[in-house]
Amino acid sequence: MGAGSLISALSLRVHNAARWVASACIVIMLLAMVVQILARYGFNAPPIWTEEVARYMMVWAGLLGATMSFRNRADAVLLDSVLPRSLEWLSRVVQTLAVLVFLLPVLYFCFFNWNGVWGQGFMGRSARLTADTLGFSMVWVRMAVPICAAIILVHLLARWVDPAPTAKAMNEG
Repeated sequence: MGAGSLISALSLRVHNAARWVASACIVIMLLAMVVQILARYGFNAPPIWTEEVARYMMVWAGLLGATMSFRNRADAVLLDSVLPRSLEWLSRVVQTLAVLVFLLPVLYFCFFNWNGVWGQGFMGRSARLTADTLGFSMVWVRMAVPICAAIILVHLLARWVDPAPTAKAMNEG
């Protein structure tokens, strides 16, 4: 198996894992919302934790959903509709640069501050915060940002090693 096949296989496996985790997050979110509604209107005693659980599950499901959309090429591909077929490579380069210009600073500032100090970025600051009602470290919620950014980078690399996979290959698993 060549390097391109390994990257494509990694992209597929990460995609399938993201799908399972996002699905679990949606189920947990819905269950928390049902508990909240039943407790509020049925017993007039809503638990304080349900809204927070639903919010955090929505964050994870949304960001993982963005990675799945990117892999399935449901992201904006505006240049594909205006450039001639002979300049398809230019469209891919521009799309790749746009993704990198957005994601690389996001990843950098997740771990470093403006002065380049490790541990002073978004994740380091998050580690010092706790969830309002559940009391766990906010790093568990906010780690969705660098994880999903890294997943999109894996999918971006897979786009370059297999630029035009079939719909069946994209959704295997």
